[in-house]
Order: sequence, then C-alpha cells, then structure tokens
Amino acid sequence: MMNANTILMAGLVFLLFIILLSNLKIVPQRSAFIVERLGKYQATMQAGFHVLIPFIDRVRYKHSLKEQAIDVASQSCITKDNIAVEVDGILYLQVIDPQKASYGIDDYQFASIQIAQTTMRSVIGKMELDKTFEERDNINNTIVTAVDKASDPWGVKVSRYEVKNITPPQSIKDAMEKQMRAEREKRAMIAESEGAKQAKINVADGDKQELIKRSEGEKQRRINEAQGRAAEIQEVAQATANGIRAIADAIGAQNGIDAVNLRIAEQYLTEFGKLAQTNNSMIIPSDLSDVAGMIAAASTVFDRTKSKS
Repeated sequence: MMNANTILMAGLVFLLFIILLSNLKIVPQRSAFIVERLGKYQATMQAGFHVLIPFIDRVRYKHSLKEQAIDVASQSCITKDNIAVEVDGILYLQVIDPQKASYGIDDYQFASIQIAQTTMRSVIGKMELDKTFEERDNINNTIVTAVDKASDPWGVKVSRYEVKNITPPQSIKDAMEKQMRAEREKRAMIAESEGAKQAKINVADGDKQELIKRSEGEKQRRINEAQGRAAEIQEVAQATANGIRAIADAIGAQNGIDAVNLRIAEQYLTEFGKLAQTNNSMIIPSDLSDVAGMIAAASTVFDRTKSKS
C-alpha cells in the first residue's frame, strides 16, 4: 500500500513538474508571442523568460519581427496592347504590431500576396509591353503603396516589392530579338558612317594644315632669298664703291697717272690678244697700231676727271 502511494505521489510530482515546465516560455530575440487567458488576449511576450499560469494562459500566436521576403508566384497579366506576359516578384514585409497581425486578419502573408498580384495585374494592364520593361521602378512603388495601405490595419509594414521576371510569349520574344538586332545594326552603321565622316574631316584638316604650312614655308623661303639677294647686292655695291674709291685714291697719288696708263696698255694688249686667238669676225680700228694714242686718250679722260674732282 505504501508503495502504491509513493508511486502515485511521484507521478503527481512529475506531472506538476511537466505542467510547470510547459508554462515556462523563453521568447527568442526579434520574436513575439501572443498570450491568451481563457481565450481572450492577455499580453504580448517580447524576447526573454516568461511564466504562464497553467491551464489558464496559453501561447496562441508566434510572430517573427524580422523582415520577411515572400515569393509572389508567377501570374499572367494582359498589357495595354493585349499581350499576355508572365510576371513574378518578391514582397518584403515586417510585422510591426503582433497583436494586429494576430487578430486583424487570418493570414497576413496570404492576403499581402493577393493584394500584390491584383495590383500588379492592374498596373501592367495600363502599360504597353515596351513600357513594362522600362517602368519597373514605378510598378514596384505602386505595388508597395497599395499593399502597405491595405496591410496597415494588420500591423504589417511593407518595405518594398521587386519584380523578378517579365516573360512575354515566345513569338513576342522572337519579334523583340529581331527588333533589337535591327537596332544594333542601325547603331553600328551610324557609328561606322560617323567614323568615316570624322576620318574625312581629319584628312581634310590635315591637308589644309599641310598647305598652310607649305605656303608659309615657301613665303619664308622667298623672303630669305630676297633678303639674301639684297644683302648680296649691297655687299657688291659696297665692294665696288670701295674699289672705285681706292682707284680714285691711287690716281690722285704721286705717279698715279703713269700707273694707270701702264695698266690700260696692259689690259688693251691682253684683250686684243684674246680676240686674235679665236675664229671671230671683228672690226679692227684704223688706228690699232697707235697704242700710244689710245693710252694718251685714256690719260686725257683721267686728267679731266681729276680736274673736275
């Protein structure tokens, strides 16, 4: 009998220990537990250690306060130009008020996904196909605004939405590929023509600069030649003037006339001898033999010149 009571007491103690242990709750960081007492909301347990009243309190909902990334399944949308495209995305949301998330709606994730899909269909339906690829940011912002407004009573904050893929039909893909290929070929031809145009402009500019430099060089060459000829003429004139001046000084010196007469006679005979050596027709003056007369005539000229000076 004693053994049965002992076993019963041990069982009761173990049962109480299990009940007590089950009512000790440890809430992880960035989590929240909703506690109900007799089926009515009692409290929201934040991160840490908590003790519940057995058989009265119970944890009804558990929420993560971290930002959640929810995949929005692909769906068919009709664009403004009546083309069916498959669109999917990712919705980012976070539970701000665990109590509203528990009692405001049955499943806030499912509801948020449905609103995102219906809003996406509405936005895509207002755009042409080409615009859907260009206006992704506008699509994302519109969906975020709509879902965030609807989820405010649920204690959920929608931070952003990202369109992952916009997939048109294969026939449209082929047409778009042809269009892009034609556009690339067009840009290549334009770039090639612009390159040829620029090359011709560069060549023309080079020829122009070459002609300018060549003409400037020719101009400078002629100036240099003219300056050289002028300097040459000036030097020759100066030398001639110096020579004449020296001759005049020599004539005015003592016995200068005799030296001049002798020089004239020598040059006369030398030049006449050269004429005689060639087969040239020449006119011989009648007084050729009178060399003394020629010298006398030259002396007379010098005397007149001297007397005038």
